[in-house]
Amino acid sequence: MRKLIIFFLLAVPTVAVAQQKPGAKPKAVSPSGSSSDVNLPSEDAVNAFMHATFGYDPQLTWKIQSIKPSAAEGLAEVDVLLSGPQGQGGQKFYVSRDGKHAVVGEILPFGAHPFEKARLELQKKANGPSRGPANAPVEIVEFSDLQCPHCKEANPTIEKLLKEDADVHFVYQHFPLPNHNWAEKAAQYADCVGHASTDAFWKFLDSVFGAQEQITADNADQKLTELADQSGTKGSDIAMCAAKPETQSRVEASVNLGKSVDVNSTPTLFINGRPVGVNGNNYDALKQLVDFAAKEK
Repeated sequence: MRKLIIFFLLAVPTVAVAQQKPGAKPKAVSPSGSSSDVNLPSEDAVNAFMHATFGYDPQLTWKIQSIKPSAAEGLAEVDVLLSGPQGQGGQKFYVSRDGKHAVVGEILPFGAHPFEKARLELQKKANGPSRGPANAPVEIVEFSDLQCPHCKEANPTIEKLLKEDADVHFVYQHFPLPNHNWAEKAAQYADCVGHASTDAFWKFLDSVFGAQEQITADNADQKLTELADQSGTKGSDIAMCAAKPETQSRVEASVNLGKSVDVNSTPTLFINGRPVGVNGNNYDALKQLVDFAAKEK
């Protein structure tokens, strides 16, 4: 799902945030596990800030997803889920160490090889259904949600990219969004189909996207079982597999992998570790990035 809005489109570029309450998490552990001198804002401070920024619109609501140290030293990272007439979308912002400023935008890795850390992380841990030679110079990892309409729209673009360039290793990773009411179940079914047959997985993926508008939370089991049958696997077996704790754990591990490389919307592609958005109209840009990655490799 694309982000609901550019977070502070209606706000000033730099805005004040309430001071952290005394004694509220004065020190935190950074994502890498080392000690980090970060003053995390309290939930009350974040909610007060959100109210001051968006309280003018009664149709906008928010839910705090997480407050944690950022990969950038000294900044706290805040993730919220915004809901409004346009739908729901995740948004991230950063709070300065002194608790007086919020920073909006992406924090990018810096250096001669800024995407190498993500590339190595995905190379090691991305284990979803794959196609293309494993030793290809370019690896594309997609994080996707089967209920996401933008993922459905982007699917033909990705298919064209893979057909035009056979020397690419492509890996599909599940990233069901929490605001989609049957996406996690679909990911569990797809995980089981993929374990039964890689060929069946790609058929199942296309068929779920094709039937997306007909699937609801109430009929998801029935529809997904039927689509699993049509993909060439036994739907009843897939349904039983989808309900197993180990299947749920595999989907959760895929989501956690996405979070570890800062995925917060779908679809997100990584081209040799470089995060890239994808839609139905940016094939040429994606092809340029793939060609560039192959040359750099």
